[in-house]
Amino acid sequence: METYKGKSVFGGIAIGKLHIYNKKNLQVKRKHIETEEIEREVERFHKAREDAIAQLVELYEKSISSVGTSNAAIFEIHQMMLQDDDYIESTENMIQTQQVNAEYAVAMTSDNFASMFAAMEDDYMKGRAADVRDISERVLLILTGQESDCIDTEEPVIVVADDLAPSETVQMDKSKVLSFVTVHGSTNSHTAILARTMGIPALIGTPIPLEDSINGKLAIVDGDTGQIYVEPDEETFAMMQEKYKVIQTKKELLQTLKGKETVTLDGRRIMLYANIGNYKDLSLVLENDAEGIGLFRSEFLYLEGDTYPTEEEQLKIYRAVAETMAGKRVIIRTLDIGADKQADYFELPKEENPAMGCRAIRICLTRPEVFKTQLRALFRASAFGKIAIMYPMITSLSEITKIKNIVEEVKQELTEAGVPFGNPEQGIMIETPAAVIISDQLAKEVDFFSIGTNDLTQYTLAIDRQNAQLDEFYDPHHQAILRMIATTVENAHKANIWCGICGELGADPELSKLFLSIGIDELSMSPGNLLFIRKIIRETNILEEGEAIRKQFL
Repeated sequence: METYKGKSVFGGIAIGKLHIYNKKNLQVKRKHIETEEIEREVERFHKAREDAIAQLVELYEKSISSVGTSNAAIFEIHQMMLQDDDYIESTENMIQTQQVNAEYAVAMTSDNFASMFAAMEDDYMKGRAADVRDISERVLLILTGQESDCIDTEEPVIVVADDLAPSETVQMDKSKVLSFVTVHGSTNSHTAILARTMGIPALIGTPIPLEDSINGKLAIVDGDTGQIYVEPDEETFAMMQEKYKVIQTKKELLQTLKGKETVTLDGRRIMLYANIGNYKDLSLVLENDAEGIGLFRSEFLYLEGDTYPTEEEQLKIYRAVAETMAGKRVIIRTLDIGADKQADYFELPKEENPAMGCRAIRICLTRPEVFKTQLRALFRASAFGKIAIMYPMITSLSEITKIKNIVEEVKQELTEAGVPFGNPEQGIMIETPAAVIISDQLAKEVDFFSIGTNDLTQYTLAIDRQNAQLDEFYDPHHQAILRMIATTVENAHKANIWCGICGELGADPELSKLFLSIGIDELSMSPGNLLFIRKIIRETNILEEGEAIRKQFL
């Protein structure tokens, strides 16, 4: 038996044979072409590029149903990259001036752009190097008439690879994949996020040899401990089988919690909501019995098109979500674009540190017409259901004042036009240390708080959560973070408003009882985690356990 230790991305047990996933070894040769062949090679490049875009459109639609709209957005980004003028002109220019074949021009453009991105200081831009290689490989496969590696097995397998691009994980036949294990990768990468959404046990950073000698061997992946056992001995196999049965039984028991109240043993009622990125994700919300939507990421309406969505287009979506949730609260976050979410038509300037640059509410307040269009749609949609509006990245009272002034302008315009609208709750996200420190003042100006723990952790610890090199330092359980959450809840309650969590920590079972003990009112998370967290809440007695839990963490 060989045992390898990696880092867990998603828990659970997978037992099956190993399948070594190897990328196609694309051998691209430089070929000199005659002058009269140049136009033909340029046309070949454009045909392959268009076919690649068509593949990505199909892949996007396919991935929506399996991983949700927000996670499928990477394939829209890849489409935009294939339509980038610089990428296209560079390839065309190489064919025309160097008189080379399309394959060589694409490969060289890929290397040049990837090297350029990799050399940048900003970690988000560094991450685009992998995306350039991914889209270029897709074009090269089309030009050379090859197909991507696929899992051609009769039985489900454990996929082992050096690393996996998002397109590769989504294209895999889910019924044939028990788990995936990679040698490289980051816990915050697109692939890791997809794995968590798909619910597949997964490990990254695993020093397993990618050799043909292990292909087809029996293995066990323990997503809870981060270990993979290759050719396990009888004792390990029996132990893992028993653990697998226990996990499956727990999953079945969770289904019995559908329709049950989310209330502690001592009678405290908690609002258990879901995070989603689009109307199409609502099936997952209903399937997992969410009591509302705690975070609707409206920015994906902006990322899906090549121009600003109109008021009517937005109204249609917001109204549909409100009506589908049938009176349950739907919290819609206003445009949170910038940083790692870019739309070309916004023409945002390049920034050395976009995570701390012009993003979220800063864009809305500096582009009031874009903001007002969204607010008009939101206020109109609030007439059709229980909509709440949430403003991201707030750091000061002056920002709230500016928001309120714009809101009053919008309400006045709708009133004068005779357009009906509701009276939605208006809250803010607490995701910066500044907001935590003045949360006592902010609480007097809004209807609720929602703590965005992902960015709060990033800004408090001064760690880019997309930087894999810093994974060992990225600690969302850091006492500073937990104390900030406790402070925010306390200040919210002093002002008689409710406070929730909509970041990754909301679904962290190790912290669920702590959040209950400090008085959190709402937890919002990926739909697949809802029933498990409901179980923890229903088994907790805060009156008896609260003080001891607070002492343990705070």
